[in-house]
Amino acid sequence: MYVLELGGEDDAFAAREAASGAADVRRIAPGLAIANAIAPERIRGLAYTHRASDLLGRTDADLASARVLLETAPIDREGTVAVRATDIHGSSGVDTERVERELGGILVDRGFTVDLDDPDHVLRATFSAGVLERGGRLEAASTTGALSASTAELAGDASLGDEVSICTLGWLEAESVRDFGTRAPTDKPFFQPGSMDPLLARAVANIAGARPGSTVLDPMCGTGGVLVEAGLVGADVVGTDAQAKMAAGARENLRHFLESDDPAPTGVARGSWHVGRGDGTRLPLVDDAVDGVVFDAPYGRQSKIESHRLEDLVSGALAEAHRVAPRAVVVADRSWASEARTAGWELEAAFERRVHRSLTRYVLVLERRSE
Repeated sequence: MYVLELGGEDDAFAAREAASGAADVRRIAPGLAIANAIAPERIRGLAYTHRASDLLGRTDADLASARVLLETAPIDREGTVAVRATDIHGSSGVDTERVERELGGILVDRGFTVDLDDPDHVLRATFSAGVLERGGRLEAASTTGALSASTAELAGDASLGDEVSICTLGWLEAESVRDFGTRAPTDKPFFQPGSMDPLLARAVANIAGARPGSTVLDPMCGTGGVLVEAGLVGADVVGTDAQAKMAAGARENLRHFLESDDPAPTGVARGSWHVGRGDGTRLPLVDDAVDGVVFDAPYGRQSKIESHRLEDLVSGALAEAHRVAPRAVVVADRSWASEARTAGWELEAAFERRVHRSLTRYVLVLERRSE
C-alpha cells in the first residue's frame, strides 16, 4: 500500500490524474490518498501528486499517535534515515519540527543513523485534518452510470462530508519533478494569450494516457502546450490546428522542448512529434490511430473556423475523437457533456477548474461506450 501526497485545490481531480500512475487510488483525507501499487516513473511525471511513499501505517493526526505507530511498526530497512513532516494546509496544528525530531529519535533508538543531507531512506510523516470534500463537480445529469470518479475512490475509507484526522507514515518511493515554472506560457518561444498553464496541461495529458509507447492527439493544439507536456512524459504526439499561425507556433514550441537527445526531466526519452494545419472535424487519420485525444475547445461563442458554428466544431471534433481513440479529455469554458454523449462517448467524470472570477474551465473525461 502507498500513500500519495496530493497538490492543487481539487483533490478529486488530483486523484483522477494520480490514477495514471497508481492503482486503485482512494482519497482518505484532504491532500492524501492511498493506492495499492505505483509506477515510480509515472509518479515523477504527475502534476498534482507531489510524492508517493510506501505506507508504514496510519493513525490519528497528532504526535502522540504518530510516536506509538512508529514505535510498534515493523521496519525491514537498514541504512541512514531522515524524517520529513508535513501538516497539510496547517490543518492539524502539529509542530512539524518537533515531529521530525521526536520521530527521528525513535528511529535512532531502533538502530538507525540519522543523515539529514543524503539519507538512504526518508520517512514521510504527513498530517491532515478536516472535511473530506468532493472537490470536483461530477455531472449530476449523467445517464451513463459513470459518475464514480470521486465516490468510488472513497470506498472503504470515509464518506463525502466526513470529518477526518489522519497521520500517515511512509517511506518515500517517488517524487514528481516540479519543473513546470520553466515552461510558463509567456516564456515559451511562441506565446498567445489564453494558453493553458503547464500544470493543467500535464494533468489532462496524463489522464488521456500519455506515457512512453502511447500516442496522444490534440486536434486543436493551439500553441502546443498539451503536446509539450505529453511529450515530456514520453508519449509520441500529433497535433493539428485550423490556423496556420498556430500550427507553425506549435511546431516552434515542440521543436524547442522535445528535440533533444537528453532525457526529459522526468527521466524518460522525449516523445516524437508531428503538427500540421487541419480541421479537427475531418482528421486525416485511420480509425483507432491514437491512444488518447485531448483538446481545449474554443471559448466564447465563436468558432475560429469560418465554415463551422462553434457547436458544430465541438460536436464534429468529439465525433472524430471517438473514431480515432478510445479515450478523450476535453477542456472548455462550458460543459459539452450532451454533445459528447451524442458522439458516442461515456462520461467517466467531469470537473470544474476555477481560473479566475470570469473563467471556469470544465474538464470532461470520456471513454468509449462498451458495446
